Amino acid sequence: MEEQQASRRVSFAVFEMDLRSGELRKHGFRIRLQRQPFEVLALLVERAGDVVTREELQQKLWPANTFVDFDHGLNKAINKIREALGDSAEAPRFVETVARRGYRFLADVRVSPPAGLASPGTAVAGPAPVPAVAAPAPTPLVGGHPPWRWVLVASVLAVLAAAGIMRGVRSIPPAPAIHSIAVLPLDSLSSDPSQDYFADGMTDELITELGRISALRVISRTSVMSYKHTRKPLRDIARELGVDAVIEGTVLRSGDVVRITAQLIDGARDTHLWSDSYQGELRNTLTLQSSVARAIASQIRVSLNPQEQAALQRVAVVNPAAYESYLKGRYFWNKRTSNGLSTALAYFTQSIEQDPGYARAYSGLADTYALLGDWQYAVMTPTEALPKAKDAAVKAIALDPQLGEGHNSLAFCLDGFDWDFAAAGREFERAIALNPGYATAHHWYAWHLALVQRYDDALVEMRKAQNLDPLSLVINADLAELLALAHDYDGAIQQSHKTIELDPAFGLAHNHLGQAFLQKHMTAEAIVELRQAVSLSGGSATCVANLARAYVAAGRRNDAEALLAELQTRSSPVHSYASEVAVIQTALGNRDQAMAWLERGAADRFNPGVLLRPGLDPLRDDARFTDLLHRIGLNWQ
Repeated sequence: MEEQQASRRVSFAVFEMDLRSGELRKHGFRIRLQRQPFEVLALLVERAGDVVTREELQQKLWPANTFVDFDHGLNKAINKIREALGDSAEAPRFVETVARRGYRFLADVRVSPPAGLASPGTAVAGPAPVPAVAAPAPTPLVGGHPPWRWVLVASVLAVLAAAGIMRGVRSIPPAPAIHSIAVLPLDSLSSDPSQDYFADGMTDELITELGRISALRVISRTSVMSYKHTRKPLRDIARELGVDAVIEGTVLRSGDVVRITAQLIDGARDTHLWSDSYQGELRNTLTLQSSVARAIASQIRVSLNPQEQAALQRVAVVNPAAYESYLKGRYFWNKRTSNGLSTALAYFTQSIEQDPGYARAYSGLADTYALLGDWQYAVMTPTEALPKAKDAAVKAIALDPQLGEGHNSLAFCLDGFDWDFAAAGREFERAIALNPGYATAHHWYAWHLALVQRYDDALVEMRKAQNLDPLSLVINADLAELLALAHDYDGAIQQSHKTIELDPAFGLAHNHLGQAFLQKHMTAEAIVELRQAVSLSGGSATCVANLARAYVAAGRRNDAEALLAELQTRSSPVHSYASEVAVIQTALGNRDQAMAWLERGAADRFNPGVLLRPGLDPLRDDARFTDLLHRIGLNWQ
């Protein structure tokens, strides 16, 4: 009788649960806990380490014919459990809330298994010793599942089944093959909204780590961030992103301690596949992220080449202050606004001051200068911004040759400013080899390939970028423009419509649609789209130039000349709009003026990609245009 009684007891920390009598004791003293909270706790203990969804709790403990407010009842039960255990939702030791999903029991559980099931020495749960390393390794709080864990799980299931807690055991189907994954924005458990940058940064880090795995398609940041704070079902999100599985989780930062909880969900069936929690110091955050990525790779059984294995095994230590400044810099850089870029510049500079040896801060600085000098933002002139971008990228690579983002930043500068296209191609290839899941590398490399007239290869790379970042407006719009440059105007029109469906207010998509209409001599349709593009883009010079072209095609020369005068008036030392003015002059038939403005743009070190624009097609048989191409280093046939 005593043996049978023991087989129905489980313990954790200083607590013991008698599953037969429904009693909870602490240090042997009974703690009052009502029946329903006790049953919730028993079910959580049964699944220690795993997420128990609210739906599962409702089905097992609140039958369909029970007329109660389930949400209120469960919330009240969880509060009672935490009160009994002396636990808290903000810093849980036992019951953790998993946002949008349910709850997880964190503590290690001990049981007294039935006779013959396990030897006495195998029933006690406890983490295996962690070997000493150069930097402290992150501590798995649950999971890891060493061999003895399965004996424990079997014991718990047998005990709970005997106690009547389990109402039936279903066989678990084999885990599906996973070739693509999306990391949803990690939820910040901080009550301070200003800490959002930290959770977003942790999401970026995990995407980057998993993106290094060539056999796995990992959706990029732009696409997953659109699901931040959404309550859309995970099955729907997986379908929209076209992935096999999704990762969701939480981040809790308390001082210099960081805790990350992640779980892997089957996208098609919305079923839990794996979960774990990791904790470490802020200075070991990169190691923490690598551990999470390595655990996920192990769970989905994806093959890693030696380079990827080495990358995920790295033990990296960062200066906490510099890392925090870097995360803030990336947070504002990702806003992609002039003000955001200026703020990002200050944070990346601060990060470098705090740790002059921090490679990723230099990479962020390079990307910021590159965009500040780009025509879309025009905060700085290319001659001012791009050399600074290149210097920062070179420094990043010198500090960390394995940093794919640094090679990509350098390639952008070599292409757009140095006009060293051979070197740029090598850097893009190196960036992609180091981080094959980096959508921006494929995106920018596609434009490099177009610049050297490899349109088929360019379309392949642009589609890879789109596959990695399916909801990115700029990648979808650029795919349409690239199709038009490859003379697939119908394809460009179709792709532009898809981009507009994603966001009808995205001006660049209307610009590319209007440009494709113009190439098909559908002038009226082109004018409608290009007017909308000018309005939505806030008067983008590129959109204005294309609208002027459409006016010329429609016989409205005076309207085109009015737009030309407007652009020339808007020209400034920061941006001369030289290539846009050249496009309008070309449409008006003023070849000498067009070439003069192109020469002015070249002197200002414009991005040579502007020479691909269809508006300059009438100049391609001009010897002066060919000479300009040769001086830039391009040999187009």
